[in-house]
Amino acid sequence: MVSAAGAEPRRVTIHDVARSAGVSRQTVSRALNGKDEIEVSTKQRVLDAARELGYRPSRFARGLVRQDTTTIGLVIPDLLNPFFTEVAASALEAARARGWHVVVYDTADRAAEEIGTLQVVGSQVDAVVGYFSCSEDELDQYTRGMPLVLIGREHRMARFSSIRIDGEAGVHAAVAYLVGQGHTRIGMLDHAGRAEPSMRRDWFTAAAAAHGVDAGLVAGAAQSADGGGAGLRALLAAHPDVTAIFTFNDIVAIGALREARRLGRSVPGDLAVIGFDGLQLGALVEPPLSSVALDTRRLGVLAIDQVGRLLTGVDPLEPDDLVVRAELRLGGSA
Repeated sequence: MVSAAGAEPRRVTIHDVARSAGVSRQTVSRALNGKDEIEVSTKQRVLDAARELGYRPSRFARGLVRQDTTTIGLVIPDLLNPFFTEVAASALEAARARGWHVVVYDTADRAAEEIGTLQVVGSQVDAVVGYFSCSEDELDQYTRGMPLVLIGREHRMARFSSIRIDGEAGVHAAVAYLVGQGHTRIGMLDHAGRAEPSMRRDWFTAAAAAHGVDAGLVAGAAQSADGGGAGLRALLAAHPDVTAIFTFNDIVAIGALREARRLGRSVPGDLAVIGFDGLQLGALVEPPLSSVALDTRRLGVLAIDQVGRLLTGVDPLEPDDLVVRAELRLGGSA
């Protein structure tokens, strides 16, 4: 279905297929359900129209009649990462409040697993919410006719929707705080598994430049506590005069904090550490982690709210209402 620029399109309905094929709604239903009461040519015309429009029979709509449960597919890159666990928990809570079921898929942060998930998800759920690294063409291919809400990634195709994460102001506040504490050699541990610098690195680079400090003190880190430790060792080997670091996420920061102690550096005396995410886990380490914090509960709730609007035909939220902004939350590590 074609929509105005920037507008979220509604789901293709059985009425759209009927209009395109020039038949009644009842005829479409008979054709899609393999009934024999219609001519073969009419059935083929209906099937062709449904395919061209990207129509997918709505389990949600059927549920209004048969009391089926609406099922949402939640796609997560790594459930061992507490950030994604927190987002998943909030989405599950929001879906449960609506009486919906949620099927959680863990792609292990691998492209092949992601595509494999997309290949099966369409037959199992009414809508999809989650994190994806594959192209929008691939997403469209496997979810055509189904509401799709992306988390932490902006969309181009009009039929998709996004929950955007805006950490720019929070990262600028973190760098400003470190500079105010007297740090001039501030490093970053970025995501090591990506071909291009992350958006968080872009925010860090801009903030460092704005405060007149070197923005090139960067090392990659695998997305784990061990990865954070290895990343800190690499960063300090290349730049031993670094006195503060900002990390891609809190798990990396916790690993770096642990490694700093192993290296005999006190935190924050010898090395200030600021993460990104605002995990509840950060309050349990010693010293408590400073972080550019996101409201993970809001992320999950917004995603479920938006997909609910798309399923029921209610006007979707505007892009400005689909942004979760991060704020600097100081603990004892910086």
